[in-house]
Amino acid sequence: MIAAQDTTAISFTRSAGRRGLGPGGNGKTPGFFLHPVVAIDADEEAVLGLVGARIWTRPEERVTPRGGRAIEEKESLRWIEGAQLAADRLSDAAQLVVVGDQEADIWACFARRPAGADLLVRARHDRPLATGDTLFSAPASWRELDRYEIEIAPRRIGEKARKTKVVLRSGTIRVSRPAGAPQSDPAELELGLVEVREAAEPTGTNEPLLWRLLTTLPIAGKAAAKEAVRLYKLRWRIEEVFRALKSDGLKLEESQVQEVEHLFRLSALALAAAVRSLQLVGARDGGPRSMSDVLDPECIDAVEAISRSREGAVPRQQNPHPKGSLAWLSWIVARYGGWNCYGKPPGTKTMAQGWKQFAAVLAGFLLAQQLP
Repeated sequence: MIAAQDTTAISFTRSAGRRGLGPGGNGKTPGFFLHPVVAIDADEEAVLGLVGARIWTRPEERVTPRGGRAIEEKESLRWIEGAQLAADRLSDAAQLVVVGDQEADIWACFARRPAGADLLVRARHDRPLATGDTLFSAPASWRELDRYEIEIAPRRIGEKARKTKVVLRSGTIRVSRPAGAPQSDPAELELGLVEVREAAEPTGTNEPLLWRLLTTLPIAGKAAAKEAVRLYKLRWRIEEVFRALKSDGLKLEESQVQEVEHLFRLSALALAAAVRSLQLVGARDGGPRSMSDVLDPECIDAVEAISRSREGAVPRQQNPHPKGSLAWLSWIVARYGGWNCYGKPPGTKTMAQGWKQFAAVLAGFLLAQQLP
């Protein structure tokens, strides 16, 4: 099981008249921040659901410099809390790996790793090692494990994924405790480091790929190192959640809600809805997942009844998926969202709109069944 966590900013224009919000992501316009944790099946690579989230707004007044504050007084505490939340709520997983981007490269995250969870984080800091060298320079002396092709997810909306050949190295390092860390922390931590470096200079405006992945997972040998890379790539699913939450789906930043408390509640609901839209999109071509991932299985007969109006006379317009599967439900929701069974497959916008219509019809059908 993968628990991916990340932060996104929700910002509004100054003329919007919001009340109770501090500065947003650019430090100027009003806004707030979301830090969700999303569960992903490590084998199927499917989004399983929203584990939890922290939602907050920043104060207008300046805070004291970061170096003079304990981790408990910093926003970066969210990464530690997110890992603990995943460990608490996903304790039944056979293996749990909490994945984060470069913002999660915090000494305290590793020093306070929760029991039952491994960490996999892209390194941001060239930390001093107990051996005298530094984290970034260490892989230069390691042997090359493999050269193979990987696909890199697009960085921005409108870009396409690209494939490239990378050089893979891995080894064990001992990271020294930072000067500002509490003396109660270990003097050093033994971690695995996987370096993924693009084999040749990319064409166009693409930046050369260079990932340095810090992990508590075993990474000895080519297979283990490649598996760490594969698991880190699943972090991109949370970026897809943010897209479904914003421009590519629910358009949360266009909300007309004014009060900060109501905005926070709306955002929590919207996060769950964005995750659900991705689950439906991920199942549109079939798969083993059950409808119970997003809807109570007791609704199956009602769903079957209301879905008949979405089917046409020709085979192309009939639901091809097994009854009760997530793919079956995805097909129905897409039809309610306006998908015509031809052309481009349904995306998050279609699923978000479809769920709104589908849920209303389902609620009405269930209510009618309860009438005398």
